[in-house]
Amino acid sequence: MQDKHLYEYAVIRVVPSVEREEFLNVGVILYCRQQKFLQAVFTLDEARLHAFSPTTDINTIRPYLEAFVEISKGSKAGGPIAKLDIAGRFRWLTATRSSIIQTSKVHPGFCNADAEATLMRLKAQLVD
Repeated sequence: MQDKHLYEYAVIRVVPSVEREEFLNVGVILYCRQQKFLQAVFTLDEARLHAFSPTTDINTIRPYLEAFVEISKGSKAGGPIAKLDIAGRFRWLTATRSSIIQTSKVHPGFCNADAEATLMRLKAQLVD
C-alpha cells in the first residue's frame, strides 16, 4: 500500500439562507500530507445558483470562493491565514462556520501519486 497516499477532502458549499440549511456544492478542497498538497477548486454556475436562490448576489460570493483558493495556495493574496502551515490552512478552511460559504465534514480517502487528479475527479463527481 506504499503507492497509496491518505488524503482528506471537503466539499465547498454555497448556503444562501443559512437558517434553511439548503446548499449548492460549488467546489472541493483536498489535502494530502504525504504529497504536501493542498488545493481548492470551484465552479460557480451562475444560472444554477440563481435557479436555486434568485436573490443571491454572485458578486459577493465569488471573492470568498477565490479566497479559499488563495489561502490553499499559501499566497500573499490569501492574507494572514495563508501564512499558516499547510495542515493549519486546511483545518482553518474546513472549520465549521455558519456563513454563506461552508464546507462539508472532512472525508478521508486514498489516492495515487497524483493528488491533483483525485481532486479533479472529486470535483467532477460532487460539483459538476
